[in-house]
Formats: sequence, C-alpha cells, structure tokens
Amino acid sequence: MDSILDNLAKTEFISICVQNPRLHKGDFWHTHIDYEICVHTNSMCFRKKTSFVRRRYSEFVWLRNCLEQNALIIELPRLPPWNPFFSLKNTEQVNQRMKGLQEFLEIVLHTPLLLSDSRLHLFLQSDLSITKIERCAHGKTRYTVAEAIQRSSSGYISRIEDKASFDSDYESSSSSGLGLSLDSSVQGDPLLILQSSVRDPELCSCLSESSSPHTER
Repeated sequence: MDSILDNLAKTEFISICVQNPRLHKGDFWHTHIDYEICVHTNSMCFRKKTSFVRRRYSEFVWLRNCLEQNALIIELPRLPPWNPFFSLKNTEQVNQRMKGLQEFLEIVLHTPLLLSDSRLHLFLQSDLSITKIERCAHGKTRYTVAEAIQRSSSGYISRIEDKASFDSDYESSSSSGLGLSLDSSVQGDPLLILQSSVRDPELCSCLSESSSPHTER
C-alpha cells in the first residue's frame, strides 16, 4: 500500500502559470492590472484539473495574509514588492512581477499543509471576489466550495445568489409560510450537502492519503 501511495505521489503534478497581464481603466486614480492564473494538475487535492482565473496584485497580498494566519509554523515565500510606479508599459517590470507571483504560487502549491486551505483553492479556481471567498470558506453562502469551483464562470453562482435574494424577499412578505426556500429545494444535491469551511475536510483527507512531491491596489 505504501509503495502505491509513493508511486502516486511521484506521478502527481501541479503546474501553474501567471501570464497575460491586463489593464483595467477606471478614472485616473482607479486603474489596476490583473493576471491570468492557469492551473493544470492531476492531483486529487484539486476539484478541477484545468482552470483559468484572473487576479490582481492586492488579491495575492490578501491570500498570503490568509495562509500566514492559517499556517503559523510555515515561513511563507515573499511576494514581489509593491511598486507605486508600476506600469504595464514597462516590460521588465511586468515580467518581474509575473515571475515573482508565479514563484510564490509554486512554493505554496508544493507545501502540503497549505493545500488544505479552501481559500487557496477558491482563489485559484473560482471567479469569486475576495469578500465572497471569505464568506464561502466560512460556510456563509448558499453554495459550497465545491460548487463555486466546479461551476465557476458558468453564471450558476450568480443565479444562486439571485434566487436566494428572491426567496428571502418572498418569505419575508408571505404570511402563509408556504414559500419554498433554496435550502429545502436543493437538499438532494450532493454538492450542496458538502459543508464548506476554511480548512476543507475533503482536502485534508486527500493529503493524509498522499502528499505532494518534493500593489497596485
């Protein structure tokens, strides 16, 4: 059995790439750059084997702070320093920034203890905002971590939230008590039955079976 797990650990891989910087223009004081994060893996710790999301530098800072609070005994890698004069037109600056962000994620993803944090997986494989990631990871949303990841970019999460808002309004204005809430209407969905938390039990379980080898504001 041990040899099987050892062989599995040797054949598992997690490939990550930070690329395609994109400038988002607001007014003069509100512009930012985000980056595409590509994940390709066969690891059992990931719900999706291939994913693409976009994140900005300040969100990487948030992620590092979360991981630091959740794994006090681990010295986390540093992010590339914030540069108030960072410019998308400066190719050297952009390449250095992307390289630093990618190296940060590579080290994080090859630290088994950190892979049990559901916020990391939501950051990498869902299109949720930071605020919604926090709420989802603490079980305060109508959808689970698994749903947020597996149905990312499909518009499903937005429909869930719209439905939840409608149900809440309907139930508050109804005196009959016959309104059907979202929770009762999806009791049979195995994805929704999963309980999400900051430290995902399913991810913890997979780590016990096999370990990985080895602002712009």
